[in-house]
Amino acid sequence: MHEGARKAGAVKLHYEDGTLQEAAWRVLLSADRAGWAFSSLRILELAPGGGAEIALGDEETAVLPLSGSCRCADDGHTIELSGRTDVFSGPTDWCYVPCRTRLRISSTRGGRFALAGAKATAERPWRHYGASEVGVELRGAGRCSRRVTNYCMGDVEAERLLVCEVVTPAGNWSSYPPHKHDEDGTGERALEEIYYFEIAPGPRGEAGIAYQRLYGTPARPIELLAEVRHGDVVLIPHGYHGPSMAVPGYDLYYLNVMAGPGERRWLASDDPAHAFIRESWTHEEIDERLSSGVLAGGH
Repeated sequence: MHEGARKAGAVKLHYEDGTLQEAAWRVLLSADRAGWAFSSLRILELAPGGGAEIALGDEETAVLPLSGSCRCADDGHTIELSGRTDVFSGPTDWCYVPCRTRLRISSTRGGRFALAGAKATAERPWRHYGASEVGVELRGAGRCSRRVTNYCMGDVEAERLLVCEVVTPAGNWSSYPPHKHDEDGTGERALEEIYYFEIAPGPRGEAGIAYQRLYGTPARPIELLAEVRHGDVVLIPHGYHGPSMAVPGYDLYYLNVMAGPGERRWLASDDPAHAFIRESWTHEEIDERLSSGVLAGGH
């Protein structure tokens, strides 16, 4: 059993927006604070002309604009990230920053920026990935349709870090059927996972809600059914997770950050009780909102 599994009993599973805030860092969640071994997440909010500096220590990091553009630099490197308007407007460019970097982030226009991290030992090179290099796929069908954008996944040179994001149109379910990745073996890799949520407002600016489910096995029980709101964080130390439910009227976004002790590869096993749902997708169309651009609240 790896260290992350030993610590799992101490893990707080749901952090409401603001409970992980420190100064400009809207979310400041190290692996130690999470109570496990590898995965971390920081969300930085900058006003126009603002900046921040952080020592990454032993964490390799993906810097991913959620809204706005920024400059990432240390004493020997500078990368300009063009960014995007918001998380519902399509993929963004991003950069990989190696461990043991003293990272400076600044933004002329301001914005919100995710720093997804994982414990690492090797100092790999800085790398800028354009939005056109990012893999985008439509998964599921019907009310299980969602868009997955693969940033720091299998084809990126990293030691442990895996990062993707999911957009689920209002009224749809994603992370479904429920799946788990908490042991190394055939069909799975042990990965700690962080979910960071953003929810598009309603037509008059109403604050949206969504729901996240997590449950365990008889051998490793765990239980969560959380009403999540914009800016919330949910931790998945082990167990089956899903569905992520976007309620009618509010499009749902979440960022997934994963890392573990073994081979850097996303492999997961469906809950056998619900795996049949995949067969139904062959008779359904993918939700047209994902290709038509009718998102951000579904109106």
